[in-house]
This record gives sequence, C-alpha cells and structure tokens, in this order.
Amino acid sequence: MQIHDVTARGIRHANRKRVGRGVGSGMGKTATRGHKGQRSRSGDNPRIGFEGGQMPLYRRMPKRGFTNPFKKEFTLVNVGMLDGYEDGATVELAGVLDRGLARKTGKMLKVLGMGELQRKLTVRAHKFSDSAKHKIEAVGGVAEVIS
Repeated sequence: MQIHDVTARGIRHANRKRVGRGVGSGMGKTATRGHKGQRSRSGDNPRIGFEGGQMPLYRRMPKRGFTNPFKKEFTLVNVGMLDGYEDGATVELAGVLDRGLARKTGKMLKVLGMGELQRKLTVRAHKFSDSAKHKIEAVGGVAEVIS
C-alpha cells in the first residue's frame, strides 16, 4: 500500500479526464469527441430543445386555450362552515384562512350558500351567492360586500 492509495473514509472517486493532452494520454487526438459531426467541433452549443433539425417536441405539441391575466381568484367558503364562529363575530378573509376553512386560497372571499347557519354573524366578503346572503340575513346577520 502506498500513500496515494489511502482515501478519506474509504470513499473512492474517479480521477477527472484530462483530455487533449496528446496521443499517449489515452484520450488524445480527437480528445474523446469522436470523428466529425457537430459535437466534435468547437462552438458546439445548440439551443435548448434542439433536436438536430427534427421538429422539436415543444413545436409538435398542440396549443390549446389561453390564460386570462385578469382572472379574479376567490377563496370559496360555504355558509355551513361559518357556524363554528361565536355569535356576533365578524367573519373576514384572514380569519377564514387562519381557521383553515378554505382549500384554495385567493385574494378575495366569496361566500356560497351550501349548509345551514344558526349564528348571527357579520360576514365581510367580496361576493355572496344569493342563497348565502339570504341565509345570513335570515338569522339576523349582516352580509357586507367589500370592494
């Protein structure tokens, strides 16, 4: 055993290839690039997705629809889920998110009418469905639209 055989904690790694150092190096002449062709030349750097002139995948795939940049994202919550609040409480977007009542989070709150409400609440939301508004007001609560 020689000193150069000793490795740290037995970890072995291959020495890096030293290419273009003459024929006697074992990787000389073409320097591991093979003969001819684009990859053998200097300056070989085709763009990402280039498939050698074949129609690339990103152009073969069909394009469908578009994304509306003005779409409004709503956090949806049903009236029945608001029954966990105390009587006379104010319901807002931040409180709904803190309690984990909504799955998808948007920047605006919309209250939908599924479920029953027994508590008198002040609900401040950006939108209400008609049934939700009627159910909140039927128990003496207030459905306040904020813009």
